[in-house]
Amino acid sequence: MNTAAGTPYASASLYVGDLHSEVTEALLCDIFNAVGPVASIRVCRDAVTRRSLGYAYVNFHMMVDAERALDTMNYTMIKGRPIRIMWSHRDPSIRKSGKGNIFIKNLDKSIDNKMLYDTFCTFGNILSCKIAYDEQGRSKGYGFVHYETEEAAETAIEKVDGKMLKDKIVYVGKFKRKAERDEDGTGEKKFTNIFVKNLDENVTEEDMKEQFGCFGEITSLALMANEEGKSKGFAFINFAEMESAAKAVEEKNGHEFKTKIMFVGRAQKKSERMAELKEKFDKIKQERINKYQGVNLYVKNLDESLDDETFQKAFEQYGQVTSCRVMRDDKQNGKGFGFVCYTTPEEATKAVTEMNGKILASKPIYVALAQRKEQRRAQLEAQMAQRVQQSRMQGQPGMPGMYPPQGPAVFYPMQAGRGGQMYYQPQMGGVQPRRNFPQGGGKGGMPNPGQGYMVQGQPGQRQPRQNRAPNQGGRGQQGAKGQQGGRGRGAAPPQQAGRGAGQPMGAARPPAPAPAAAAAPAAAAAPAQMDFAAQLAAAAPEAQKMMLGERLFPLIEKHRDIGEQAGKITGMLLDMDTPELLHLIESPEALRQKVVEAINVLAQHGMAQPITD
Repeated sequence: MNTAAGTPYASASLYVGDLHSEVTEALLCDIFNAVGPVASIRVCRDAVTRRSLGYAYVNFHMMVDAERALDTMNYTMIKGRPIRIMWSHRDPSIRKSGKGNIFIKNLDKSIDNKMLYDTFCTFGNILSCKIAYDEQGRSKGYGFVHYETEEAAETAIEKVDGKMLKDKIVYVGKFKRKAERDEDGTGEKKFTNIFVKNLDENVTEEDMKEQFGCFGEITSLALMANEEGKSKGFAFINFAEMESAAKAVEEKNGHEFKTKIMFVGRAQKKSERMAELKEKFDKIKQERINKYQGVNLYVKNLDESLDDETFQKAFEQYGQVTSCRVMRDDKQNGKGFGFVCYTTPEEATKAVTEMNGKILASKPIYVALAQRKEQRRAQLEAQMAQRVQQSRMQGQPGMPGMYPPQGPAVFYPMQAGRGGQMYYQPQMGGVQPRRNFPQGGGKGGMPNPGQGYMVQGQPGQRQPRQNRAPNQGGRGQQGAKGQQGGRGRGAAPPQQAGRGAGQPMGAARPPAPAPAAAAAPAAAAAPAQMDFAAQLAAAAPEAQKMMLGERLFPLIEKHRDIGEQAGKITGMLLDMDTPELLHLIESPEALRQKVVEAINVLAQHGMAQPITD
């Protein structure tokens, strides 16, 4: 293939399609490196599930190697599937224009992609060649060939249309989109096959021919019957002319036949009916969303004993309530959350302002505008992206091991003499170093809530901050040594060190907010009978997040499938409002749902494995 004389390609980049789901970048690298040195490989994957989409891009250093791979490796079997290779076109207009694209049908089922390519490659340079297969891998009897020029496509149509290929006469013509095939010049659907339903069970085929034969020649009629021979109440009729079918639908739809009103319409495939139904229901769903946008409130952290009447009375003072409901399980026990709907957005806004954080039946409730699951997930993603951006601007990572989502992961083979192969996440400004703790803290230092929540040592070695003594002599000196020596493994948190003990003269003291340092003594001095909510209310605002983090981390750590992500997830959740965090501490089910949402957000950036609730 002489590409130099044809269309010049932007780079030595190949598209590799029809891949098995288990094919990885490393496997493709081993295969294509046999042709020539590979610059990079990327298998395209789903953003959420990270599963392969069945195609990849292979970039060579030299154009001649890419040409050789296209000529010699097209339709090579990888994991039981023949791969399909073509040039990677950055401009999608070439594919979407349909120029040079032909359609072949009535193909023998034994003809595969390579045989089709060998048949049509004599007429010109082929960009893409593909047989249509079903889910079981069987040929559907038709395929497509995309030529580089329109002249090559016209030559192939002239030479092959109506000719015999493997004992079958094939049809070859210009490719038309589905919309062009189904519609005439007026934009109306073209059809000859009609569907008739709501028929009496005693109707026969002779009765149907008598009713519809007057509109034109009927080429086929199928009255569907059960095993006993009785009519199922519907039939299919195919006319020779489109005008006859259209006239039958116009005149017979809604016509009474044997005491029943018939429905007559254009026959549709199941996929087409499903698409129309989906569009219809999506429209209804969107209308409902728009109707309740800004007037529907979500309320949680409700007392389990709260009844609907008390719940409604609490919100009626802010406006007219159209619906109010506390969600309950099968045993009519409250689930801890509910919904309130007002007539105007102003009333809903006033209720959110006045009721959020208010005590209702001994619990501080959380009130906010109701959001769909997709909206909450997008909000979490935006928060995490903002945290990463802020951390990059400050010169330190917001979460350990996190890299910003600048682009998809790419496999780069290392050059000879430099070791094996590496898998990089694209970065701006180079790879960020892993840093597990914020600057200015010891090994167990408490970071800011906005930068993630980290703990000292292994998860099983944590101790409640309330039980730590404010001064521990020798441990304080050890903590100072750990800070001077580059954060050694034995370094103690700044909170454990004695104030002034172990600090060399003139050394800078690690920054720690005064309210946060005073939170531990305040919590330790609280009476035993005082609940956590009261302790939280008595603490300073800066210390509240620290106390909530202390409570949340061991609860999050118990969840399965989160690996070492407990600290990251805790930091993400600490961005939520205090009443909502209290609800998560008291409700394992709600906490589990939030953990699943957070871990799936991390999975989108390749930092965790996605899980389902």
